[in-house]
Order: sequence, then C-alpha cells, then structure tokens
Amino acid sequence: MGTAVPPPALPAPPAEWWERLAARIIDAIGFVALYWILSRSLYPLFAPPAGEDRAADPRVLPGLLAGLIAFGAYTAYDYAMHARCGRTLGKKLMRIRLVPYGGASLDRAGLMRRAALYPGLLLTAGIPLVNVPAALFGSAAALFILVDKPLQRGIHDRTAGSRVVRDLR
Repeated sequence: MGTAVPPPALPAPPAEWWERLAARIIDAIGFVALYWILSRSLYPLFAPPAGEDRAADPRVLPGLLAGLIAFGAYTAYDYAMHARCGRTLGKKLMRIRLVPYGGASLDRAGLMRRAALYPGLLLTAGIPLVNVPAALFGSAAALFILVDKPLQRGIHDRTAGSRVVRDLR
C-alpha cells in the first residue's frame, strides 16, 4: 500500500474588479484622513502673515508635505502588509489576497514597485505637464484589470509578479 497522493490544488479564482476597488478604498480611508489632518495642521506654518502680499498659493507646500507623508505612509503600509501576509486590511475584509503569479514567491522589490505605483501617481496630480500623462497611466493601469482576461492583472500586479485572488481559506 502506498500513500495517497493529494489531488492538485485548484487555482483560486481572480478577485473581481469591484472587490479590489472596495479593498483599495477601505485601505485609503485612514490615509486620506491623515493627509487632510496634516495639510490643515501644516497650513499655519506656511501661511503668510496677515497683510502681506500673497504672490503664491500658500496651500501648495503644506499640501505637498502632507502628501509626501501620507502617501509615503500608505506605500509603507501596502508594502509591509503584502510582504508579511499577502493582504492588507481592505483585502482581508473583502476576502481577497495577493499571491505570486506562476508559483514563485513574491519578490520584495516587485512588492515595493507595486506599493509605490498609486501613491506616486497621486503625488503628480498638481504638477503641470506631468499630471495628465500620470492620470492617463493610472487609468490604463486600472483598465488592465478589466480587460486582462482571465487573470485580471493590473500593471502594478505585473510589475510585482503577482495576482489578486479570492481567499478561499
């Protein structure tokens, strides 16, 4: 009598676009609040004194600093959570997870590129001549999830060598 060989594991189905979007929104809520609080808190430090000429918009620097801090924190959160357990809080609530594509392990450099893509695009929103191409690239990245059948991998998934699947556990 030999030992029974377990049947091969069936691949998990890809997460739907709306599950991924909901997870991203859940993850972003705290960082949007952080950005808002920081930008409001930093404004008095950079606002010109009353009566002084306001040649430039005094909200630019506080907004940029708040964005760097909040989006940097989001990138660190996204990277750390995916590197540790393959999912963020939003993915856990939506019962989806990040898995390696093709059976290899998740590459840490790829996870960092994946984590930095969206916050990096958001930071370019106020930069003339860069904001429109960045917005087009961000739209294309999101569209990839809709048109890449059957795996529904976005550009950020491809750079990390990953895919997002339903968590069957």
